[in-house]
Amino acid sequence: MTMRLADIAARAGVSKATVSRVLNGARGVATGTRDSVLTALDALGYEQPARQRRAELVGLVTPELDNPFFPALAQVMGQALTRQGYTPVLATQTPGGSTEDELTEMLVDRGVSGIIFVSGLHADTTAETGRYGRLHERQVPFVLVNGFSPRIEAPFVSPDDRAAMRLAVAHLAELGHERVGLAVGPARFVPVQRKIEGFRAGVREHLGVSARESEELVQHSLFSLEGGQAAASALIDLGCTAVMCASDMMALGAVRAARRRGLTVPGDISVVGFDDSPLMAFTDPPLTTIRQPVKAMGQVAVDALLRR
Repeated sequence: MTMRLADIAARAGVSKATVSRVLNGARGVATGTRDSVLTALDALGYEQPARQRRAELVGLVTPELDNPFFPALAQVMGQALTRQGYTPVLATQTPGGSTEDELTEMLVDRGVSGIIFVSGLHADTTAETGRYGRLHERQVPFVLVNGFSPRIEAPFVSPDDRAAMRLAVAHLAELGHERVGLAVGPARFVPVQRKIEGFRAGVREHLGVSARESEELVQHSLFSLEGGQAAASALIDLGCTAVMCASDMMALGAVRAARRRGLTVPGDISVVGFDDSPLMAFTDPPLTTIRQPVKAMGQVAVDALLRR
């Protein structure tokens, strides 16, 4: 039997929105009101929900925590959720471990009120997006951090990657560099595409490098120390005197690549990271890096989820 919210609302003497909140197990509904809705369900011959969503749990799905940015962001979001009376449930992807879909299913089975995905499949332009539509069908609200797809209806939270790259190029141009390279992750990821767009705009504006000339100045690798080392080595071979990196971990790899060639940083070559991870101020030398606004991003993501 198709459930009609209007019939239940009329029987219980409440609004359709209140009925929906009760059926979804949302918080903030008075016990008496909830009982009235459940009684109306019985009177009209509808089955009560087999499982009410546990409003106190919110899932946080992140990549592996090797990159210090991810645990820092998870901590900010967890603290923001706790202040609102929710309990964060951290679900981390690891190589050879559970996939994003498996973690999502686990969280939904445990009755989470919502999920925040960080740098997930929504950031991969080759990934199928129907998984997020199915979450909508199951009435599980979610927010997506670092990535974008026009095919997904949800709040997205990201830094301005394009502006960040233009800022880094301007800084390096002021230092006198004329050949600047970019070390980034796989090209299928939205943040990578945005960084490349910003980099190309920056080198065109500040260094007079054409789009075609800038193609070889972008090297793709993994988002890791080893990936940064490999990409930076290729850029140094191309004559770059400065290397911009898509993460602080990649930047540390770039520093290693330079030193293994007998080059000093920043004496012979400049390296710029991305994230401003807490430990970067204690490296030798302290790493120049672009700060991702972790606190602001985490708070905005939580606020967006709670509004939904």
